[in-house]
Amino acid sequence: MTQADVTHSPNPGEGANDMKGVIADWSSDQRAFKGVPWGKAMMWIFLLSDTFIFSSFLISYMNVRISTVVAWPVPSEVFALHMFGADIPLILIAIMTFILISSSGTMVLAVNYGYRRNRKLTTLMLIVTAVLGASFVGMQAFEWTKLILEGVRPWGNPFGAPQFGSTFFMITGFHGLHVSIGVLFLVLVARKVWRGDYDNERRGFFTSRKGSYDIVETMGLYWHFVDLVWVFIFAFFYLW
Repeated sequence: MTQADVTHSPNPGEGANDMKGVIADWSSDQRAFKGVPWGKAMMWIFLLSDTFIFSSFLISYMNVRISTVVAWPVPSEVFALHMFGADIPLILIAIMTFILISSSGTMVLAVNYGYRRNRKLTTLMLIVTAVLGASFVGMQAFEWTKLILEGVRPWGNPFGAPQFGSTFFMITGFHGLHVSIGVLFLVLVARKVWRGDYDNERRGFFTSRKGSYDIVETMGLYWHFVDLVWVFIFAFFYLW
């Protein structure tokens, strides 16, 4: 064997070290998420999948809006309310947006008080958030009723392109369903917080570790996502 062969011969330990490096890389996710509550991790996965759905809806809306050969309805006219003897454009939508954005603030406070294990204020902020969310859904129902009475249908409308009705009802309805489900779960979590279920580790739905208010933060992730999606819907439907 020549000196060159000895110099360039593979080190038996190098393969084992490389394999250890590969194993460490593949198992890093286990270490990264080891301290994360399973409910929070699952919520992130759900929100990621929901992001794809809403993105597909909005991209479809843009495609329909750009490709239609019929004039698209003017949002300031379609979504105007007749008040004080005049048509005020987008006034209802502005109030709905303000309410939903404000609910994000109360949700932040609920999470903050949850970290402090303040049952009273956590419950209060969750209920306020739920009330704001329910108000948003009620206003959306009023908006739907107004448009339906004016002749807007999923297959057509008197204001212009027939695709307007189908895309509007589909996207806003899907978002409204998310808000309604969020309101329901906010009330359920508020009830459990008020009863002290998370302090006593009482068995049941949404059971958490003793002394942990992780579920409040998980609900906060969902609620902020719903609010963020509305910002895009607001921009696409009402401002474009």
